[in-house]
Amino acid sequence: MGGRAEALSQRVMTYYSTEYASPIGQMTLACNEDGKLVGLWLAGQKYFLGGISPVPRDGLPIFAQTEDWLNRYFAGEKPAAAALPLAPAGSAFRQEVWKILCEIPYGEVATYGEISRSIAARRGLERMSAQAVGGAVGHNPISVIIPCHRVVGVHGRLTGYAGGIDKKMELLAHEGVQMDRLVVHK
Repeated sequence: MGGRAEALSQRVMTYYSTEYASPIGQMTLACNEDGKLVGLWLAGQKYFLGGISPVPRDGLPIFAQTEDWLNRYFAGEKPAAAALPLAPAGSAFRQEVWKILCEIPYGEVATYGEISRSIAARRGLERMSAQAVGGAVGHNPISVIIPCHRVVGVHGRLTGYAGGIDKKMELLAHEGVQMDRLVVHK
């Protein structure tokens, strides 16, 4: 490759961010220059910003759409993730896991094992690693909207949440999950 083709392949994407005050704490939203949401992180969340360096910029249409989505969610509505233009960065495997997360209904949870069995079945494999699924769930860059909080360990164990187990519990209770069936992993 050379010249113009090489320059196009090395194009650097610009990212923008804004802040959103939610009932569970401050959130940072990020989008790409194409106006798609690439991230939503809770303050102090593990993998915060996912390696991008966004430029603060309020007033973008995607931020207004996302804030409306979040306002409706925290008001008790059940907006669909598909209502927003999402562009989470990740491998094909992570994308597959995140797509499955969006299929978990409000008020319900799934286990890492159930998700791994689903992927294995979709791929025609005998089995898939639940630990690999856990890694993909943990690296979800669009918290709440891509509902990684709806994934629990075996026997309802509340394990791992990049935003903290307390936030996971708040989100699940908000969505109407029967919390007495879940156990905090110690």
